[in-house]
Amino acid sequence: MKPVVGIVVSNKMQKSVVVAVDRLFHHKVYNRYVKRTSKFMAHDEADACNIGDRVRLDPSRPLSRHKHWVVAEILRRAKMYVPPSATASSENDTKAQQSGAATK
Repeated sequence: MKPVVGIVVSNKMQKSVVVAVDRLFHHKVYNRYVKRTSKFMAHDEADACNIGDRVRLDPSRPLSRHKHWVVAEILRRAKMYVPPSATASSENDTKAQQSGAATK
């Protein structure tokens, strides 16, 4: 088997991730290209993958009932939303209170 590239859709397990791999094939009857998605469970030894990461999987020996792949490398990290820190929001609240007191 050859390596595949996909997107991590779940990382809720310890040292395991679920990766969705898309493939295109030509449908002879409809004469269109059709997209199909396969989900593979893969071993992530370092627990480094997050949801949305683009990863390359290499085949391996069966590691469990469903795991036959290993995460070889993380090709692109997902852009994660980082909420503003608590100190920044508390500073904004005090500024708003001061400006509200100044207008009264």
